[in-house]
Amino acid sequence: MRKPRSAAQWTGIALACVLVGVAWAARLGIAAQALHTPKLGPGATLDGRRPFPDDSPWNRDVSRLAVDPRSATLIASIGIDRPLHPDFGSNYQGHPMGIPYVVISGAQAKTQAPVTFENTDESDAGPYPIPADAPIEGGPDSDGDRHVIVVDRDNWKLYELFAAVPDRRGGFSQMRWKAYSGAIFDLSTGADRPAGFTSADAAGLPIFPGLVRYDEAVERKEIAHALRFTCRHSRRAYVSPARHFASRSQDESLPPMGMRVRLKAGVDTSSFPPTEQVIVKALKKYGMILADNGGDWYVSGAPDPRWNNDELASLKRLKGSDFEVVRMGELVTR
Repeated sequence: MRKPRSAAQWTGIALACVLVGVAWAARLGIAAQALHTPKLGPGATLDGRRPFPDDSPWNRDVSRLAVDPRSATLIASIGIDRPLHPDFGSNYQGHPMGIPYVVISGAQAKTQAPVTFENTDESDAGPYPIPADAPIEGGPDSDGDRHVIVVDRDNWKLYELFAAVPDRRGGFSQMRWKAYSGAIFDLSTGADRPAGFTSADAAGLPIFPGLVRYDEAVERKEIAHALRFTCRHSRRAYVSPARHFASRSQDESLPPMGMRVRLKAGVDTSSFPPTEQVIVKALKKYGMILADNGGDWYVSGAPDPRWNNDELASLKRLKGSDFEVVRMGELVTR
């Protein structure tokens, strides 16, 4: 017959159970943390982590805000019959379509010297932790905007360059970059640029938070932020959250940088494919913000070989007349 365990033995067993439980909890905690840690590399998922605080203009629900009194005039200046154009997708004729980005860890080595900027007065000096193989918008031989976007997942910082050109004469270990302008954003605070400052975008806004991304639209099936769009002609003015204008025209019928439009609530979107349903839902709830001069009603996104270009093209069924301008705050014209 087995002897009953003593009080000391029961105490030891209990302590062992506690230690095992703590160990498993730690393992589960690490696993959970890993599950919600953004991956690394070009186009990597953020696993649902959203840039900027909930009260950031990018993350604000504007579906019930008032319509701007001059909405009809401003929409007409862009084009009531012009279609919404998805300026992103999978590869086309061997080239990626959209504005690429790369996710790095906090261990990524900084460039050995600050990026050389043409616009030094309005650019953040850095340094910028740009990987040697960072994707450039349009590819390495592009003659377009050549944006380079880097997301530091550990320090939750965003680094963006416009007209970026790598200088590899010293090899990867001595990589240098040249760019027209650049900006660094703290994704935890969402602090604005100084008034009148540009960024890697004409409006002085961050680019990355306004992109349609595959990980959100397809994998998570939710876009919980405003999108970025362009138009051909803008006004010499900006409105918050923009900080900079990109026009000499004082025509009051033209839209200022930072103007937000949303898809009208009554527009029937039931016939769109599932992924595009996610996009149009975001356009109704968060809208899209004018960030640069470019194609009329061009909405920006990140390239991904898994996009279905034919389904994305269904967004062209939406016209300018399907949108309205959300009431704007004070215009800045100087």
